Amino acid sequence: MAVRIRLKRIGAHKAPFYRVVVSDSRSPRDGRFIEEIGTYNPIAQPTQLKIDEEKALKWLQNGAQASDTVRSLLSQVGVMKKFHELKQQK
Repeated sequence: MAVRIRLKRIGAHKAPFYRVVVSDSRSPRDGRFIEEIGTYNPIAQPTQLKIDEEKALKWLQNGAQASDTVRSLLSQVGVMKKFHELKQQK
């Protein structure tokens, strides 16, 4: 099973709001997911981004692949830097 960390849209028309979720790559974008690890609100000024770093690191270490957008968001929070540092220690 290929696991991805990606965005799930739950916002209204022209008012996007996303949840950052871990899901099977074969499931639909807004379909079933394994675990919710954060939220992202691009409309708010400044942009609101909340990620549970422990859960994100756990899933990345277990082999989950982040989508391009989520990888960028995780970099903003500093999770990708911590993940690469943990990989270098091994």
